[in-house]
This record gives sequence, C-alpha cells and structure tokens, in this order.
Amino acid sequence: MNEPFSVVEPSGEETPVIVEIPHAGLWVDGPALATLAAPARSIGRDADLWVDELYANAPAQGATMIVSHVSRYVVDLNRSEKDVDAESVEGAPASARATRGIVWRLTSEGTRVLDAPLSRRELARRLDTFYRPYHGAIAELIVRKRKRFGHAIVIAAHSMPSVGRAANGDAQIHRADVVPGTRGRTSASARFIDAVDAEARAAGFSVSHDNPYQGGFTTMHYGRPKEAAHVVQVELARRLYMDEMTLQKNAGFTRVRSFCTELVARLGKVRP
Repeated sequence: MNEPFSVVEPSGEETPVIVEIPHAGLWVDGPALATLAAPARSIGRDADLWVDELYANAPAQGATMIVSHVSRYVVDLNRSEKDVDAESVEGAPASARATRGIVWRLTSEGTRVLDAPLSRRELARRLDTFYRPYHGAIAELIVRKRKRFGHAIVIAAHSMPSVGRAANGDAQIHRADVVPGTRGRTSASARFIDAVDAEARAAGFSVSHDNPYQGGFTTMHYGRPKEAAHVVQVELARRLYMDEMTLQKNAGFTRVRSFCTELVARLGKVRP
C-alpha cells in the first residue's frame, strides 16, 4: 500500500457531495501489527467491507470520495483524538471507558485487540501518520465545496452488523436496513436528512434514524449546518449485500450499489 487513504475526484460534473469511507480498509502496518492480539477474521468482521465498492459510482455522479485503506484496529478515524483510556493507551485517564475509542482494545465480539496498552509514542505515530492527514483532507474538501457551491454535504458511509451486539446495548435486535445518523437531526439540514430517508424507502429499505448509531466524530465535528457544512452518517445493514460469516458479497450487492449511486446523485441536487 502506497498511501493510507485515497481521494477520488469527480469524473462527472462536480457537485457539493463528499463521500467519506473511513472503515473499509484492512491494512495494518508493521508497528501496529506487532501490537495486535485479534485474529485475522476480526479485522474483516469489524471492517465496513465492500462499502468502497458500493459507492464506486459516486465520482461519476459528481461526488468527491475519500477512502481510508487502513484497518480501524490501527486507528479509528471516526473517533476523537481524546477518546482513549488507560487500558488502550499508557498514561490515559483510568476513568475513561474507550473500549472502542480511537484505539480499539476489544473487538465487537469481545476478544482482545491489543496485547497491552499502546505507548504514547505509538499513539502519536498513528495520529501523525494516519489520523491527522485524513481529517486534514476532509476539512480541505469541505472548504473547497463550500467555496464553489455555497455548501458541502458529506455522506459518512458505513455498514453495520445486521443484528445488534451486547457492546452496543442492542444484543440480538434485528436492525433496520438503513440507519441515517444525524445526532438528533442537528448535523445536516432537514432537506438532506429527508432526502436520505426518501431515497432509502423508495428503494424498498426499512429506515431507523439515529438507532443504534447517531453518528460518530465526523458527524459531530463537521456537521455544522449554520456554517453550510452538512453531514449524514449512513449505516447499511450488511445482510443486504454480503454474507456476514464468509464476508463474501451476496446477490443483493448490485441492488445496494444502485441505491448508493442514486443517493449520491439525489443529494447532489438538494439545496439547503
């Protein structure tokens, strides 16, 4: 891997849309690999596998894509830099509960990710190498879109296990097909939120807003409608497009990719 993330510019007429994909990557560099206790299958199961391919047509619809290639076990790009605790990073506050903060210490299945807490030096390396350049690029894209179009709309593109897990407080609950996360409709104009809802329902998908995911760091940090920056986190239930045990695409993949393409096109036409 040459770069930790890629920015793919529009191939069609540019729109205000940015598609941000932080968790599809599987790559773990040498220093991070030396700290891992998690099995290889967990790296795949805790990734948002195939989401980059689901949105592959976004540039043709005028969107700019930013895609991380790094596993979230190296650094979780959808968390704050301060989201650490003493069990994940040496010297961090013991009172924090960052089980899955910027550095995960447990997989979503409850097994250990880390052999031991990371050193402060290793955390700093990961932040400087992966986290800060990625977020710097997002910030620059938002500035560029606002300057050209008067606003920017970020689709924070994710996927989720189809059935809830104990770590999320919804164990064994069958989740909706599509979960738009907007932190109580505060991270984007109602027109963008309603457009996501309408597009999902038109595609025949069930929708549940902010449940179980309200949106992470990207949604909270960049979603500032009063400053013409809008963010909607879009979670897709993995059953729609993949086998969650074998991690292979299933027969629904084409349908979900079509939905993602149409969603990007629709949001590009919405004005706040």
